Amino acid sequence: MNMEIEEVMSSYQKLPLLSLNHVSLLVKDVWNSVQFYEAVLGFCLVKRPSSFNFHGAWLYNYGIGIHLLENKAMDDLDVNNEPRPINPKDNHISFQCTDVELVKRKLKEMGMRYETAVVEDEGIKVDQVFFHDPDGYMIEICNCENLPMLPISSNCQLKPKFVGTYNNKIMPMAVPNYSCGFMETLMMEKLSMDMLNFSF
Repeated sequence: MNMEIEEVMSSYQKLPLLSLNHVSLLVKDVWNSVQFYEAVLGFCLVKRPSSFNFHGAWLYNYGIGIHLLENKAMDDLDVNNEPRPINPKDNHISFQCTDVELVKRKLKEMGMRYETAVVEDEGIKVDQVFFHDPDGYMIEICNCENLPMLPISSNCQLKPKFVGTYNNKIMPMAVPNYSCGFMETLMMEKLSMDMLNFSF
């Protein structure tokens, strides 16, 4: 049975994906959540399409959008007002950061509860910080870029990160040089990202 699924799936062409665009979250109070994502995570409120006939908000930063959709019925689901336990194995959104220790200090200053974890693989360490947004969605902040992305399957080709479009042309983060090895391509992408982060 498994073999049949693999054969059928391998005969289809993969979807022409570029990158993750946004994460959509149901929230009890849009403006309370907007304040959290702006103040804690540094997102910016952006314009939503005017054709929407439901309450919500769009936020954007770091190359990803967060779309908040108000759902007052979520109040009925909260029979227990106790804070949810912070469980690193729960569904979560993860953001990379430059300084995990600074993140922990800032969260402490804001009086936010958080849990930490360390992942280690072949001498490489990744520090993780987990906490909840106002609706109990799990957020992770980490230095996950420490771990290289190494495909397990030889027929899986990792795509470069994309900045977006300009004049209807796709603008890659770094044009992959297929004469280079995998790690060299990753290093060029990181260098390109670092160059984009310079402020003039």
